[in-house]
Amino acid sequence: MTSVSEGPIGRSTVPSITPGPSHATPRTAPRTAPRTSGGADARTVARATLRTTLRTDDGVRIEAVYEPGSVDGPSFDGTADGTADVTAIVLAHGFTGSVDRPAVRRAAEVFAGRAAVVTFSFRGHGGSGGRSTVGDREVRDLAAAVAWARSLGHRRVVTVGFSMGGSVVLRHGALYAGRPAEGADAVVAVSAPARWFYRGTAPMRRVHWLVTRPAGRLAGRYGLRTRIARGPWDPVPMPPVEAARRIAPAPLLIVHGDRDAYFPLDHPRSLAEAAGEGAELWLEPGMGHAENAADEALLTRIAHWAVTA
Repeated sequence: MTSVSEGPIGRSTVPSITPGPSHATPRTAPRTAPRTSGGADARTVARATLRTTLRTDDGVRIEAVYEPGSVDGPSFDGTADGTADVTAIVLAHGFTGSVDRPAVRRAAEVFAGRAAVVTFSFRGHGGSGGRSTVGDREVRDLAAAVAWARSLGHRRVVTVGFSMGGSVVLRHGALYAGRPAEGADAVVAVSAPARWFYRGTAPMRRVHWLVTRPAGRLAGRYGLRTRIARGPWDPVPMPPVEAARRIAPAPLLIVHGDRDAYFPLDHPRSLAEAAGEGAELWLEPGMGHAENAADEALLTRIAHWAVTA
């Protein structure tokens, strides 16, 4: 499939304006020396928990954590430690989230029961550098995280994004198709918007105020620990619904709650219709929005889909 181009996207080393996880006190992930080289050493290092800093192709520093998970048995092929045959899930959080938010850590812990997991903070969030472009240039952050997972020896990488992160995994799936080092083998979008600039719900109108107004960006910086870039998108990035059309032949899973206060059900249905037969749609009864609303049972089902799709 031909790669999509929205403009110059270089190789990584790595608005959807939707809220993310709760704003509780962060919990520090285990730290070890970061991985700095590939090859056999990378496969050995991949069985340890790592915390490191990645650099995107536009020079932004991104904090990231790797967890090898508790996968064993037939998933391993007996070469090195079997890392190559273990799926890695790269988790993309929602707007105002970060690698250390409790909801992100909870999702990572569930995913780690079935796969290796990479979590990271988007630009402008947590300990990462730069400013949030609320779903635009964040695709470069995801590309860097996917490239890191592959450098650690994982042949198969699945991206799972929540809310803003859902829009990012959709665009990443389209833009990086056919680029094995940075692309995804399957994509999961949870609570993702289908189109930009949606203001049809009160929560989304509040988010637009946060992003577009000076007072809102000040509140984001000091109240939500999220540094937001000023000015409109130029150019406007590909809408998620268009990206969904271009992900095939990679499998796509769209997950959405029927009590989502931010995006009504026409959003996931539009995404699934655009993707056609290449997509699977789960409409979850009683579920709200994004990682805060995803319970352990749903996260386990998502992880199972990710490793078997």
